Amino acid sequence: MTENNLLYALALQHVPNVGDITAKKLISHCGSAEAVLKEKKQNLLKIDGVGSVLLNALFKKNHLEEAEKEIDFIKNNHIKVYYFEDKAYPEKLKHCIDGPILLFQSGNINLEDKNIISIVGTRKITSNGIAFCESLIEALKPFNPIIVSGMAYGTDITAHKLAIKNNLQTIGCLAHGLNTMYPKVHKKYIVDIEKNGGFFTDFWSTDKLDRNNFLKRNRIIAGLSEATIVIESAKKGGSLVTADIASSYNRDVFAVPGRTTDSQSVGCNDLIKHQKAHMLSTPLDVPYILNWQLTENKKLPVQKQLFVELDTTEKVIYNYLKENEKQQLDVIAINCNMPIFKVSSTLLNMELKGVIRPLPGKLFEVV
Repeated sequence: MTENNLLYALALQHVPNVGDITAKKLISHCGSAEAVLKEKKQNLLKIDGVGSVLLNALFKKNHLEEAEKEIDFIKNNHIKVYYFEDKAYPEKLKHCIDGPILLFQSGNINLEDKNIISIVGTRKITSNGIAFCESLIEALKPFNPIIVSGMAYGTDITAHKLAIKNNLQTIGCLAHGLNTMYPKVHKKYIVDIEKNGGFFTDFWSTDKLDRNNFLKRNRIIAGLSEATIVIESAKKGGSLVTADIASSYNRDVFAVPGRTTDSQSVGCNDLIKHQKAHMLSTPLDVPYILNWQLTENKKLPVQKQLFVELDTTEKVIYNYLKENEKQQLDVIAINCNMPIFKVSSTLLNMELKGVIRPLPGKLFEVV
């Protein structure tokens, strides 16, 4: 977009009480942000939801003045700006009614032809949560996904660090401008993230850090991705808000189940119980449900399982699959001389133990 168009879009974004939905409605009616700010008040009053209070705020001179200052910041810091009507604006975010009219980027983000997932969860992630997150990202590596999260303590920074470790692109969605980092301790990850990924925000450099910013930020985390994965969550938490937003966008939501006695699994278990999320029992459930395809010369990872105890029935199925590789449920039942219902329930138990995994086409194989 031209600098003039950016100026007026920023000025419109600066108006109090003009959210992204209202801004898009105004732009659609008038043709551009500049046209909105030059339109006659009586014409704008014809738009549903536009009243005198909003109009009085809309035409204050300080919006353009502040927009000019922000343009200086954008230029001086080599920030890339996406306008919601531009072709380069993130495709999945275009379909979100409350997606930002302007999105600011630092780093080297490339969204073209990429599988994109968001990983969120509690700030008090447990060792089990870290282990699952690690196995998840390692298992998804052959599919070359972009890992999106919010740069917060716990699950967020764990996901970003593991993406870097596995040479995957990662995007941090911020609840503040690109002139700072919260929490400050995470500044040390900026360089590594921007080498292969970067940061998105719709906040200005002058915006104050506020608790509500994090809830607003969550819509970008959910909107960028085809699926949101909740690793761990207490009964209440920001990750559950992100899951709800993702669901409202008709995106897939996954939740990692946990013991009913674990406080950091209550939120995930509730999502599954109320059918708001797929149960993520094994990492490869993600590409299976999302129908991801492997690129050439890529193979699914083999994860060695140590000290897993199998009962007699499980051993029969395990040995059969080990000898015969990928097989369908009914084929397993016939060759193991078992009823299908018994094989089905046994395979589920073996999935939970991590010794077999489901594949597209209702196939199963040994991990």
